[in-house]
Amino acid sequence: MDRFSKHLQNIASAAEYIKKRIDPVPDIAIVLGSGLGPFAGALKNAQTVPYSEIPGFLRSTAPGHEGLLIAGEIDGRRVLCMQGRFHCYEGYDILDIILPVRVFQTLGVRYLILTNASGGINPDFSQGALMMIRDHIGLFAPPALWGPNMEQFGPRFPDMTRAYSRELFEVARRASESTGIRLFEGVYAYAPGAQYETPAEIRALAVLGADAVGMSTVPEVVAARHAGMSVLAISCITNMAAGIIDRELDHNEVLEVSKRVSYDFSRLMAEIIKNIKP
Repeated sequence: MDRFSKHLQNIASAAEYIKKRIDPVPDIAIVLGSGLGPFAGALKNAQTVPYSEIPGFLRSTAPGHEGLLIAGEIDGRRVLCMQGRFHCYEGYDILDIILPVRVFQTLGVRYLILTNASGGINPDFSQGALMMIRDHIGLFAPPALWGPNMEQFGPRFPDMTRAYSRELFEVARRASESTGIRLFEGVYAYAPGAQYETPAEIRALAVLGADAVGMSTVPEVVAARHAGMSVLAISCITNMAAGIIDRELDHNEVLEVSKRVSYDFSRLMAEIIKNIKP
C-alpha cells in the first residue's frame, strides 16, 4: 500500500473511531499549541480520547503537548480540542501532520481554531502578547498538498488569498474588546525547527514582513483551506526571537510564559467560541 492510500485509510479509520467515542461531533475544532493545553480543562461534560487509541494518530513528543482529544462544552457550545499537535521536526511525514485536519473535515467540522507558541519578531510585542494571525509566510513549510490531489478533500489548486477567515477575524476582535484582553494582529512565518532560528534568519524574516515565527500551524492551515474550512489562528508570543533581545532561547521559558497567560488566553478563547455562528 502506498503512502497516499495508507493516508486515506487512516483518515477513515480515525473518523470512524472518534464518532463511536464522541457523539455528536462538534462543528468547532481547536488545536492547542505548546503550553496552551490547560484551556481544555475548562470544558464541561468532557469526553477524552488519548491519541494512542485513535487509529492513524501519532504520538505527540513535544514538551507541553499532552496527546489527548477532548470534546466538551464552553458556554453551551460544544468544541473538540486537540491537546497537542504533530510537527515535522518530530520526524513525521507531512501527511501525518495534516491527518487530524482531514479527519475533522470528514467528521463535519466547519471551524478550525489553531493556536501556537511563537517567537516575537515585531519589536512592539512583548512576552505573553497574543497575536491573531492575519496572514502567513510558509515558503519554508513542507508542501502539504504534494502528490496526487485527493478531490474528496478539495481542489488541486486551493486559493490562499483568504487563508484566514474574515468572519472569524471580526469575532476575535469583538471578543478582545468585550474581555479587555489585547489582541495584536500580524504575519506568522513558518520555520521547520527543531532548532531555533539564527539572528540572521530572523532579520531576513523581518524584511519579508513577519511579526512572529514558529514551527507549526501553516501545514494545518493549508489542509484546512483545501477542505473549505473557516480558519482562525492565534499565537502566544512566548519569547522574543533570536537577536531581538541579546539572550539565548529556552523551551522551558516558552512553557512558563504560556502557563502565565493561560487565564487570559482561556477567557479570550471562550468568548470567541461563544460568538461563532452555529
